[in-house]
Amino acid sequence: MTQKIIALVDGSLYSESVCDHAAWISERTKAPVELLHVLGRREAPQKQDLSGSIRLGARTQLMEELAELDAQRAKLVSHRGRAILEDARAIVDRDGVTDITTRLRHGDLVEAISEIEGEARVIVIGKRGEAADFAKGHLGSNLERVVRASHRPIVVASRAFKPIDKVLVAYDGGSSAMKAVDHISRSTLFEKLQVEIVTVGADNADHRKGLEDAKALLKAAGHDAATRIVEGRPDEVLGKLVEDEGFGMVVMGAYGHSRIRSLVIGSTTTEMVRSCKVPVLLMR
Repeated sequence: MTQKIIALVDGSLYSESVCDHAAWISERTKAPVELLHVLGRREAPQKQDLSGSIRLGARTQLMEELAELDAQRAKLVSHRGRAILEDARAIVDRDGVTDITTRLRHGDLVEAISEIEGEARVIVIGKRGEAADFAKGHLGSNLERVVRASHRPIVVASRAFKPIDKVLVAYDGGSSAMKAVDHISRSTLFEKLQVEIVTVGADNADHRKGLEDAKALLKAAGHDAATRIVEGRPDEVLGKLVEDEGFGMVVMGAYGHSRIRSLVIGSTTTEMVRSCKVPVLLMR
């Protein structure tokens, strides 16, 4: 079975960027694109008994009218979902992708993804969703849920797509970071891109050894990667590197600490995604 690039579109300001990033990945990997829109439970018609103490025929008539309104609203929500998918298809088609499918689902986004992620090569999601204009300092409510639940690589799209030729790999020596390096070594997505592996921390023998191991893995796959050790807070120093030196993408392991610790003190993953103005590829 051919694995797809699954792009999550919701009609928000980030949807066009999600489509553009998915098309870029498709062009480099030759994988088809599937556009997925999930009608969440909050969009489903709410069943309410508004009949109060109305009696006899009036109650029956009111309940019939309410049922008809529910049906009309459900139809409108579905029409909107299909319109979002049609717009997304037009964008991906404009970007040169020919193998495009669309899928409209009902229910919870994470549950929908868990059912189909076996078909996914990578999942593309926007940094923020439908309330993007009103929550510029916050990540989308579904983003962390999707990243924590999925076992596939996830690309978090930035506000707008820009050509990518330089990739920064945030490397902390953990298993997910090494998995990210291994992914780069195997994927055609990164062919002929400039790659630099960066560790944040003290310049010591352990960190240098970790970087050399990562560099050797990439070299065996044909990547002449550079390495660097920098000190400071990861999100701050890596975000500055990205901006100052024109990196077009960040690759990193996702949520290396326990969920409880992340809830208490935050996490490098969340801070990096929030602060970076470029797409971030996350590996579990």
